[in-house]
Amino acid sequence: MGRPRFHVVSLGCAKNTVDSESMAALLQASGYGASDDARQADVVIVNTCGFIGPAKEESLRVLRELAEAKRPGQLLLAAGCLTQRYGAEVVAQAPGVDGVLGTRRWADVVEVVRELRREGRTAPVYHLPEAGPVMMDLPGIPRRAVQGASAYLKIADGCRRPCAFCAIPLIKGTAVSRTPAAILEEAAALGRQGVHEINLIAQDTTDYGWDLGIKDGLAILLTEMLQAAPTVEWFRLLYAYPGYVTPRLIDTMASNPRLVPYLDMPLQHAHPDTLRRMRRPANVDWVRRTIETMRRAMPGLALRTTFIVGYPGESEAEFETLLDFVNEIRFDRLGVFTFSFEPGTASEPLGDPVPARVKEERRGRLMSAQQAISLQKNQAFIGKTLPVLIEGQGDGLSLGRSYRDAPEIDGMVIVEGKAPVGALVPVIITGAMEYDLSGKVVPEAG
Repeated sequence: MGRPRFHVVSLGCAKNTVDSESMAALLQASGYGASDDARQADVVIVNTCGFIGPAKEESLRVLRELAEAKRPGQLLLAAGCLTQRYGAEVVAQAPGVDGVLGTRRWADVVEVVRELRREGRTAPVYHLPEAGPVMMDLPGIPRRAVQGASAYLKIADGCRRPCAFCAIPLIKGTAVSRTPAAILEEAAALGRQGVHEINLIAQDTTDYGWDLGIKDGLAILLTEMLQAAPTVEWFRLLYAYPGYVTPRLIDTMASNPRLVPYLDMPLQHAHPDTLRRMRRPANVDWVRRTIETMRRAMPGLALRTTFIVGYPGESEAEFETLLDFVNEIRFDRLGVFTFSFEPGTASEPLGDPVPARVKEERRGRLMSAQQAISLQKNQAFIGKTLPVLIEGQGDGLSLGRSYRDAPEIDGMVIVEGKAPVGALVPVIITGAMEYDLSGKVVPEAG
């Protein structure tokens, strides 16, 4: 017999992807082999998502499918956010799950897998310690996920924000920052590996360093990362919190071209009353002023946000305020979620009174407005040249992303011909669609 093999299925966000990579590294360091095929693995691990209703349902569906397909002796471990909150309920709804590992204790995966494989075990294994924040670093275990020439690098986890609709603080616990030294060491390693793009992730990147007593920690960290990884061309910020995009952060981004002029700042709504019910920052004028300041400092800024429609108490007038705000600000990228009722959150007493059909109708109206804005913004790039990170080829075309496109969530640039995968190439834009651009590689001079 060879060494036991494992297979990891990672669901949800990039933060989960990083945790999945870290669990895989721990297992491999303990003598387990990785398998690309769940059917060939001795242990299958599903890193679940439990953020909103549809994500929960996807996680349960995947667990049920894998449980039904289990071969004799194969083990199924449910890990991640959904299991942190719902533990035994996950096992009840997905019969055949052999064990449960919460997201705060991802680093205990080897111990849990050993317990699953213990001879004579007859009951599911539950590893859900209540106390303590999320685990962050272990010596020699990366907190990054590399996908081609791009990487996600986790700088913190957990959240201390009071948003009424969100279960993340219940799942992850309070915010915990990684040490600057650990982050800089990983950034340098990614640079040596040939990575062109590092995407910094956390539940709230702009809160980085608060627990370490560092003021303006994100701006300081970015400055140090530029020096630690001099060959990395793009650094991208995801998940900023309104009110914490400081003047120093704006100045740092504006003065360093390797910090791409892109910011993902989920605003959730634009009506002050809705925002107060959400327990979110309700100073919409601050948002306007900050966006104006950023756009003045970085004329090419690509701004992404997300909104929730159908939040309890959202009137038609409140929704119209949000719609007007979107048409006024003209975001480059925008995502819309319908409100998902989460038991145990501060919004639970409000219930879920907005009918599903109203939520969907409002989502449709908001996305329709954004599609027109996105098309107009994309059309403005026709005739311009953008650096594009090539990520794939097929049917005589290449696919890549510009600085305006974060991995997995934004648009693509469709490039004529075969450009080298993993390279940053100059592309002249010749066409624009609602979300994507098309173009051709600028020929080399001479």
